[in-house]
Amino acid sequence: MPNGIIVIDKPQGWTSMDVCAKLRGVFHEKRVGHAGTLDPMATGVLPVFLGRATRAVEFADKSDKEYIAELKLGVITNTQDTSGETLEERPVQAGREQLEEVLEQFRGEILQIPPMYSAIKINGKKLYELARKGREVERPARAVNIKSLEILGQQGVDLYTIKARCTKGTYIRTLCHDIGQAMGCGGCMASLRRTMAAGFTLEDAVTLEEIQAAADPAALLLPVDDYFKALPACTIRGKALFRAKNGNPFLWELPDGDYRVYGPEGEFLLLGRCEGGVVATIKSFFEV
Repeated sequence: MPNGIIVIDKPQGWTSMDVCAKLRGVFHEKRVGHAGTLDPMATGVLPVFLGRATRAVEFADKSDKEYIAELKLGVITNTQDTSGETLEERPVQAGREQLEEVLEQFRGEILQIPPMYSAIKINGKKLYELARKGREVERPARAVNIKSLEILGQQGVDLYTIKARCTKGTYIRTLCHDIGQAMGCGGCMASLRRTMAAGFTLEDAVTLEEIQAAADPAALLLPVDDYFKALPACTIRGKALFRAKNGNPFLWELPDGDYRVYGPEGEFLLLGRCEGGVVATIKSFFEV
């Protein structure tokens, strides 16, 4: 059965779950999950985990993400992007210099109010379901961190290309909307391309067409331990191996910290944490 990670360059118009459904069919594997939802209008890096590798999704979704977006000034929509209904249009009188000044307000930790057109639940209801019924509810602001934010280019007086690196839970279309409000003319997101997620970039990505054309799609899978490659590795055997495969802590002489743990044949067994010479399993990846 296929086990591993495949990084998809998601096409526009597809939901993240559409991609997962397609890959279930290609790989004939029910266990498929993705790290970090992309809206249908967005393209770019979508890491997808198959088989036992789905156990790593909870770690991958927490990492920083990077995006390139088009910021359209002078237009306010109900979805905060150009796919929605235009609510208001205003003249754009400020230029690039003023935009540079405004961007400084959005670098670092900021508070964001999630958009109504989002999958966040309030009292058990997804916000986009309420929005489609014409209802708007109060949403608590959430802290996010914009680690970098820069202008890459300008295409006229009202259209800019920006690049942002941010933490989990950041809405780029909300960022565009809020930047527009701070500029005094309103704004929305015109396009979005994710260039990094879960440590993977566009260089790691393949298209759905490339997967379908491959003689052996499984050959495109990355091993799940690639995601943890920044951690040191250790190889165990004997009693420690027996205890690890039975879900028990084991003794091994290591400095305190997190490790990739392998069996004597090179099999990636688990992600472990060593404290005082005792290694406990954080998450196992071996076949039971």
